[in-house]
Amino acid sequence: MAALTFCCFLTTAFNSHKASVYLGTGKAIVKNVPDYSANREKSDLGFIVFDMTADLTKIFNWNVKQLFLYLTAEYETKDHQLNQVVIWDKIIRRGENAMLDYRSINTKYYFWDYGNGLKGNKNVTLTLSWNVIPNAGTLPKVMGEGSHKFKFPDEYSANRF
Repeated sequence: MAALTFCCFLTTAFNSHKASVYLGTGKAIVKNVPDYSANREKSDLGFIVFDMTADLTKIFNWNVKQLFLYLTAEYETKDHQLNQVVIWDKIIRRGENAMLDYRSINTKYYFWDYGNGLKGNKNVTLTLSWNVIPNAGTLPKVMGEGSHKFKFPDEYSANRF
């Protein structure tokens, strides 16, 4: 049985799981608010509205059960060279619509920086990645082809988002 499963896995093992992704941002603001989940000191909290377009239908085959998509924001601060925050995710099962065409989407998760690294940050990069969940075989992590850079404003916002 294991040999049969392995042979079935080999039929899709070398398929490409890549896809082109378009990402864009609309509104981006940053606030300096107390973080009650950590040390109650004020930290930067970013809010963005983003657009996302991707055709992931070609990734699906008999051995792909589902895709776990996640959008990350990556940036650098004076204290940390690499900061990565997951701000949105979604699961797409086989048979569901794998054409993404989202406009003016809010983040699903808070975009905290534990400090003050978002205000005036001019190099924040959004990237869509996914895990391919197979019926049999390895669990590849794939980064979409295409990313988007944006900047946060130089001043804190007092308005509601």
